[in-house]
Amino acid sequence: MENQYCRVGTITPMSNERLAVTLLEYQYQNFMDKATDIKYANTRLGEFFENKAQQMKKILENLVQ
Repeated sequence: MENQYCRVGTITPMSNERLAVTLLEYQYQNFMDKATDIKYANTRLGEFFENKAQQMKKILENLVQ
């Protein structure tokens, strides 16, 4: 029996910068939508999603420059 290596949690780098920007834009919009939807029901969770969206925005700004 051969050894098997688990790939859970591994990160594959994106070589295509345009694909990375598109993915980050999608994630940013997704976090902003979640923050808006949950903001009034659960403030801490809304703040969490808002912070994640801001992190995505900073990464996007650095990639675009």
